[in-house]
Order: sequence, then structure tokens, then C-alpha cells
Amino acid sequence: MTDTQVTWLTQEAYDRLKGELDELIANRPVIAAEINARREEGDLKENGGYHAAREEQGQQEGRIRQLQELLRTAQVGTAPSTADTAAPGMVLKIRYDDEDTETVLLGSREEGSHGDLQVISPNSPLGAALMGARVGESREYPLPDGGSMQVELVSAEPYRG
Repeated sequence: MTDTQVTWLTQEAYDRLKGELDELIANRPVIAAEINARREEGDLKENGGYHAAREEQGQQEGRIRQLQELLRTAQVGTAPSTADTAAPGMVLKIRYDDEDTETVLLGSREEGSHGDLQVISPNSPLGAALMGARVGESREYPLPDGGSMQVELVSAEPYRG
């Protein structure tokens, strides 16, 4: 196994992100033409249109690289249909050792809107600790300050977006 982090995506999310990537790549010549047109206007130091087009190009190229990496490492599947075990695509109710409870979605922010649910990546310390946990099981995960915290899986239900 490598250090590359796998991102779990539904087929629909994968297709949506692939479509966005294809659209951004197809738009490259449009941005290049805009930059060339602005460059021909003259003095580049005071050419706001040129600098705006270059900025847009940089943001677009950054998003292209982000999407390419995300799709390269994506694991495509369907949301789990069984409850009781923490896995990507599950809504988890968890209880911390201080008795606070929280309901989260174990998955990827790239999946799309999840309403009020906080999304926890399976690659995060909390997400990694919860992966494979069964209802009633407690797990420990590391905190940024070097300590650790106990968390118990109270319930696990498939996400019904």
C-alpha cells in the first residue's frame, strides 16, 4: 500500500467530477485566447484584463490538477446498504468520552451537498479509527496535541442523500 489516500465516491459523484474536469480541460483554449487578446492590448504592467485572465487560468489549472488527482485515487462504489458497521457512505452517530454525541457522514466532501451533516474523511484520524467499527465498539484516535480520545460508535446507517 502506498501513501496515496483513496477517496470513496459514488458512481454519480465520479461522473459529475469527471464532467467538470472535461469541461475545464475543454475551456483551456478559451482562457489562452483571452490571455493572448489581453496581451496584445499593450502595457502588461497596467493591464487589469490580462492579469485577471492569468489569475483565472491559474485557478482553473489548480482545479484541474485537484480533480485529476482525486479521480486518479477514487474508489468508485455504491453506498453501503447494511447498517451496524462504520464504512464510507454511512451516517454515524458517535459518542466521545466526555459523553457528547455527534452525527457525521463518513465520506468525501467531493460527494456533494450533505445538508447539515459534517463530513469526516476515512483518511482523517477520527475517520480512520472508526473504519470497520461495529455499533457499541469504542475506538481511540490521536489528537493534534499528541493526546488521544475515545469515541464509541452508537449507530451506523446508510446515507440516504
